[in-house]
Amino acid sequence: MSIVLYTKPDCPYCQKARDHYDAHGIEFIEYDAQNDKQRQDEMLEYSGGDLTVPCLVIDGSYVGSGWGDPPRG
Repeated sequence: MSIVLYTKPDCPYCQKARDHYDAHGIEFIEYDAQNDKQRQDEMLEYSGGDLTVPCLVIDGSYVGSGWGDPPRG
């Protein structure tokens, strides 16, 4: 399984997502969607233009944006 998180620096919801995966020993790839324009464009393609982070993509499929219940970001 491949997990990709598109994040922004200093985003508390992004940190909660990282903490969750780290606590469960789940590997993930993280891309900076704020400072890397190419990664931001990728994120927007997956999310249909939603700028909310974290943006979660699993095995190449968009899962959702934000973190928590309800998701925030």
